[in-house]
Amino acid sequence: MRDAAGNAADFDVIVIGAGPAGENAADYAVKAGLSAAIVESELVGGECSYWACMPSKALLRSGQALDAARRLPGARQAAAGTLDVAAVLARRDAFTSGWKDSGQVAWLDSAGITLLRGHGRLTVPRTVQVGAQAYTARAVVLATGSVPVLPPIDGLVEAEPWGTREATSARRVPPRLIVIGGGVAGTEMAFAYCSLGSRVTVLARGRLLGNEEPYAGELVAQALRERGVDLRTGTTPARVDRGPDGVVGVRLADGTVLRAEELLVSTGRKPGIDGLGLENLGIAAAALHEVDDTLLVPGTDWLYAVGDVNSRALLTHQGKYQARAAGAAIAARLTGRPLAAGPWGAHAATADHGAVPRVVFSDPQVAAVGLTERQAREQGLDIAVVEHDLGSVAGASLHSDGYAGRATLVIDRDRSVVLGATLVGQDISELLHAATVAVAGQVPLDRLWHAVPAYPTISEIWLRLLEDYFYPQPL
Repeated sequence: MRDAAGNAADFDVIVIGAGPAGENAADYAVKAGLSAAIVESELVGGECSYWACMPSKALLRSGQALDAARRLPGARQAAAGTLDVAAVLARRDAFTSGWKDSGQVAWLDSAGITLLRGHGRLTVPRTVQVGAQAYTARAVVLATGSVPVLPPIDGLVEAEPWGTREATSARRVPPRLIVIGGGVAGTEMAFAYCSLGSRVTVLARGRLLGNEEPYAGELVAQALRERGVDLRTGTTPARVDRGPDGVVGVRLADGTVLRAEELLVSTGRKPGIDGLGLENLGIAAAALHEVDDTLLVPGTDWLYAVGDVNSRALLTHQGKYQARAAGAAIAARLTGRPLAAGPWGAHAATADHGAVPRVVFSDPQVAAVGLTERQAREQGLDIAVVEHDLGSVAGASLHSDGYAGRATLVIDRDRSVVLGATLVGQDISELLHAATVAVAGQVPLDRLWHAVPAYPTISEIWLRLLEDYFYPQPL
């Protein structure tokens, strides 16, 4: 191993951050024959494994399974009880391995990746300081994720609110919970804690799930209210105080004061770059947002940024996708193999630009990929939008009595391909990959017409949507 100047390097690749993105970057580099080390100051496995994706979905699943049973005659009578909260929390704990990372550490060892415990900091090009030891590499990958941002509300910091970490790892369920934020994490935690017995209030500055099609937020908002959640949109707290009894008071602009035992703030995140030492190298934080599709930081030939830290798509699966591209691209560059960095090449994260799948694990779920109608129109594209009632599909009516949902395709008229899809309904997330294949694969609609959905499944919505596009008038 030698660096660009021909000097011996400790590793071919050093990755800072051992979350899912960092693990994938190191793994793909090693699979290509390189040596790799990964630096981690907390738990190997990162945010997703211990405080986000896995524990949050574990908290949601039991309540949703019970609700699903109650929508079916026969099952409804057998599901007359309430959730065993202790069992739900214990299942959550199992998915986090009790917040121990020995299993993930063992995987690193089996993959041939060296673990360096501590905080990684860049000192000079291609050098990472971990504690008192400096390590050199031919390439360095930043995979340090993102951290929550608190809004500027008087008294908020002093009130010591929950962030998503505290919400997903809580040992008890508060009788009352106020959630500030109407995005994905706030919405999911509102459903979870409502199912666990909290009286939940959600305060959202705008509409719920504002980045998705408007009807998605409307259907989810309706479901929250039906569960007794006090949902207030267009609302911004003016002040927060936690009293000596531990109860939090949230004063709204109109003078109303809401009280709860806990307050969860989920209003956004920013790249986790504090202490990385970018300033030592004259690299502006904004440069991480300008990585190319091989995830190379502009102005360098050795520094890469993957996952939340580059702000391209704050989703675990998308960060892992970027990391696979980056790891393979690094290997190609360092070994002199051909670089496939063009659109949809093996070393390019092209899907970040228009084929990003995302799911809100609410009930109904919101599953979407690609562009919304608003985004497509903002790009000046000539589009057609087709929508269909999911509840009218035979598979949906069998799945649940009173199934309510909606589906949308955003279609490029000029190229006759799907630019985006949104599906809202119970258990709809498992249909999303078909939409992702259609968008990423740019499958022509006249070929997609021949992808026949099995009957009776909810996937038959694809036939209905295509019929609505091709045959808007009677044959």
